[in-house]
Order: sequence, then C-alpha cells, then structure tokens
Amino acid sequence: MGERPAADPAAALPPTPARPAPDPYRWTALTNTTAAVFMSALDGSIVLIALPAIFRGVHLDPLAPGNIAFLLWMIMGYRLVQAVLVVTVGRLGDMFGRVRLYNAGFAVFTVASVLLSFDPFDKAHGAMWLIGWRLLQAVGGSMLTANSAAILTDAFPAEQRGFALGINQVAALAGQFVGLVAGGLLAAWDWRAVFWVNVPVGIFGTIWAYARLRETAARGGGRIDWWGNLTFGVGLSAVLVAVTYGLQPYGGHTMGWTRPLVIALLAAGGALLVAFVAIENRIRTPMVNLGLFRNRAFAMGNIAGLCVSIGRGGMQFILIVWLQGVWLPLHGYDYEDTPLRAGIFLLPLTFGFLVAGPISGYLSDRLGSRGIASSGAVLFGATFVGLMLLPVDFGYVPFALLITVNGIASGMFASPNSSSIMGSVPAPQRGVASGMRATFQNTGTALSIGVFFSLMIAGLAGSLPRALSTGLTQQGVPADVATQVGHLPPVASLFAAQLGFNPLEHLLPAGTLARLTPRQREALTGHEFFPNLISGPFHHGLVVVFAVATVLALVAAVASALRGARQPPVPAGIPAARAQEPGQPAAGVEPDGTPEVAPAARDALPAPGDGAPRPHG
Repeated sequence: MGERPAADPAAALPPTPARPAPDPYRWTALTNTTAAVFMSALDGSIVLIALPAIFRGVHLDPLAPGNIAFLLWMIMGYRLVQAVLVVTVGRLGDMFGRVRLYNAGFAVFTVASVLLSFDPFDKAHGAMWLIGWRLLQAVGGSMLTANSAAILTDAFPAEQRGFALGINQVAALAGQFVGLVAGGLLAAWDWRAVFWVNVPVGIFGTIWAYARLRETAARGGGRIDWWGNLTFGVGLSAVLVAVTYGLQPYGGHTMGWTRPLVIALLAAGGALLVAFVAIENRIRTPMVNLGLFRNRAFAMGNIAGLCVSIGRGGMQFILIVWLQGVWLPLHGYDYEDTPLRAGIFLLPLTFGFLVAGPISGYLSDRLGSRGIASSGAVLFGATFVGLMLLPVDFGYVPFALLITVNGIASGMFASPNSSSIMGSVPAPQRGVASGMRATFQNTGTALSIGVFFSLMIAGLAGSLPRALSTGLTQQGVPADVATQVGHLPPVASLFAAQLGFNPLEHLLPAGTLARLTPRQREALTGHEFFPNLISGPFHHGLVVVFAVATVLALVAAVASALRGARQPPVPAGIPAARAQEPGQPAAGVEPDGTPEVAPAARDALPAPGDGAPRPHG
C-alpha cells in the first residue's frame, strides 16, 4: 500500500468568506436624492429674486395697501408648509415605505410646477393661483426632503454615511444659494421660466425614481397618530402664520405683533404644541418618539441646526436688501437691475459652501462630527462680526471674502451635523428623524425672516422717519407730505428695495413729483438719494441683526460641542474593537445597540419588541 499523502494544513481551515462587492444601488440613490433635494431647495429661494418679475407678470403691485399679504405668502408659504409636513411624511415613510413616499413626492412636485407656469388669472386671483400651487409644490418637496436622508442612511454603510449625507445636505443648501442667481437670470427672460425650470428635471427624476429606487429597509408598520399629527401641524402652522402677519403694519404700529389675531395665533399654536408633547408621551405609537431627544447627539445636533438655520436664512434676506436697496444703487445700478446683480454678487457665498460641504462630510467619516461642526459654527459667527464692521458702502473685496468664509463655515457645519443626527437614531426611526431634522431647518429658515426682519424694522423705526422727512423737505417736498411719508412703516421701504423698486416712487403720493422742479425730481428718483438717506439707520439695524446672528452661532457651537464625541468608524473589512464614548454607538453598531447589517439583511431583523421577523417589503 502506498503512503497516504500528507494533509494540507491550509485545506483544514475554513474558507475565507469573499468580501461582498459594493452595491451600485447606493450611488443611484445618492444621485437621485441629491437632484431632488437640490430642486426642492432651489424652488424655496428662486422666487425671492424673481418676485418683481412675477408680480409684474400678474399685473399686481405688491406694495399697494392690502397686497403685502400676497407678497409675504409668496416668500414664506413654501417654507411654512415644508416645516409643518416633513415630520409627518417622514413618519409615513417609516410606516409604508420611504421610497414609495419619496417617489410620490417627485410626482406631486412636478405636477405643481407645471400648473404654476400656466397661471390663467390676473392681479389678486393670479397671485392666489400662484400661492395655492406653491403650497402644493411644498407638499411634494416635503415628501422628497423628509425621506431622502433616510433612504441614503439605509443604503450606505457607516463608514461612507457622512460623505453621502454631506453631498445630499450640500445639494439642499446649494439649491438655496443657486436659486438666488437662477431667479434673476430666468426672470429677466420670462417670469414663468422660474417654474418651467423644474418641469424637465421633475419629469425625468420621477420616471428615474420609480424605475430604479427600491426599498432597502423593512417598513415599520403601526398606526397613524392622528392626534399627534393634528396638534403638531396646526400648532406649528399657527405660530408661523402669526409670524407672517406680525411683519405687517397694524394700526399705528410699524409691525403687527400687537394685533389680536397674531396674539391669538401665537397662544393657540403654543398651546397645541404643548398638547402635542403630552400626547406623544402617552400614546403607544407616537408620530415622534420623543425619547430620541434623550439621545445627546440627536438633541444637540438639532438645536445647533435650528440656530444656524435661523442665522443663515436671515443673513440671506438681509444681504439681499443691503445689496438691492443700498449698495448697488450707490454704485450706479438701476433699481430694476438689482435683483439679478445681487444674485451675482452673492456667488462667493455659494462657492464657499460648495467647496467645504463635501470635504467636511468626507472628513467627518474619519475624524468624527463634533470638532468639524463646532469649528464651523464658531467660524460662522466670526463672519457676522466681520460684516458688522463693514461700512454700508463697503469695498467689494472684503465683502466677498467674508461671505466666502461664511459659505465655508456653513459647509463645515452642515454635512457633519446631518451625519451625526442621522447616525444617532435606530434604523426603524430614520424617516421620522430625517423629517424632524428638516423641520428644525425649515422652521429656522421661516422664523429667520420674521426674527431678522422684525429686528431690522425695530432698528429703522427710531431714526428713519426723521431722516426721511428731513431729506424730502430739503428737496422741496411739502412739509406735511414729507412728514406723512416719513412716518410710513419701514416695512414698505424694505420691501420696495427687496423687490428692486425705487422706494420713493412708491412712497410719495401721486402728483407730488410732478410739482417739483426737474432737478429735484431727478435727485429724489436717482440712484443715490434714498441709499444715502437710509444708510445711517440701516447700519444701526444691521449691527443689531448681525449681533443676534453671532449669538445664535455661538449657541450652535456650544450645542454642537455637547453632542458627545464618537470614534471614527472602522473601514470596511477591517474588524476591530473600539472604545465607545458614553451615550454614543460604537463603530459598526446601530445607535440602538444592534450590530449594523447590510440593507438587504435588515428585513429579516425583528422589529423592536415584537420578537418576530419582519416580512420582506
């Protein structure tokens, strides 16, 4: 008998499992959701610059008595609806399928864009048509925004999640900045083009989403929390509607915060939000698991995000007024050209954000979110101090440098903060967590206009009336007319400047200019009279506004620092044990303490507390 061959020691070892190939689906999800959130965010800001052309297109003077409400609803209505709905549709995505809700949102957004571009009415009815379909468009945008981050969190592993969410967040905020330029360019051609631009993207994106996106996480099931949805939606709506009407003059006051309707809306909204918290703490299947706010990373990240959103949204609005109402006319630009020029001169802000956002998201995957996001918030606040120190008629180079740094700071904060929030919640609750994150962001943007505009008006109210009446009298305007114009609410001057109108042509009563000499008429309606007149009071208001923004940025930095540290995730394929910070999940572990698994395997996991496997799909 021959000898038996020696056993190969390697053959006795178990075979090394093959490393799974990367799933290309994740890049499809990233591309589609990035296009969607960019489009949704762009539509929130594109109208700000295009408002003059839109109101000319429907033949409505938005500054005429009784028409300011149309103007405010065009500015704030979209953000109001998004702020209210994103949590609800995020929760519905957890229950019935995030991709299903997302795809439906694409379709709704596209249909509303088509209807907006075919306004068949004129004047007030034309404005109401636009406002109504803008609100429907915001419903579709809410469905996209609430579910996009959850879809990406499901599709990407932990070590790439910050990068993916960073790209998505950059697209959302870049849409706000790009909309300022796109609105001016498109409105110069045709005001309807502001809405046409969404149609081809929406049609292609809808077909693409239905054809390629798929559910990668089990549906959570459960019941709809009707009382929670009702109290939250109506309560937050009441507060934001009160802010909208609080900006309008009332009686003899420069603003409407003493108006009984505003007081009632604020009181009712606050009471309903308190009731919402009580209901959510008692119900078995709440709309929002308030226990998420006991998670330090989730709670502190959302507080920081709210503060930065208020500062960023208010800054955009104030910079537009500053450029269009003061700086551009002083440099020889006609008022009707200032909307487009303002968008162009704000391009460094967009550039800084586009550069910093993806880089900070990539670095947060390796270094953690806390340090990068906190540093970004501090730098964000420092730029407001720099803007405070600029004269009203500034040199453009230092202004451009400051807003570039501001954009970089926003990018440093936004991507790591989103990654930290979304990575801190259990997988079955990512939809509602994404919706809550978007609610804080959209509520901050909506509140920013009310907060910053109120601060600016309060700053102007003390000194503008006297400066305006004195300047008009010196140019031959009768004293009684000058006094009457001087005591008009400052909101009229600010909105005129923001719309690219010559404020004095709208503020002076009909026939006043005709009774003046040609030289006086030329001086009053020229490029320099109103900007020079408003410069002193406006700078005082700027200091107040940017001081508040600085404080908000510092609060955001402190909240961000308190979110807790987290070790960088382990690269794919390298097993290692890592130390775990208190209250934070370890690498490769979901925030609820379960091991992180591939999306395809998640469907087999039991839902929390039910002990049974979830059915696929």
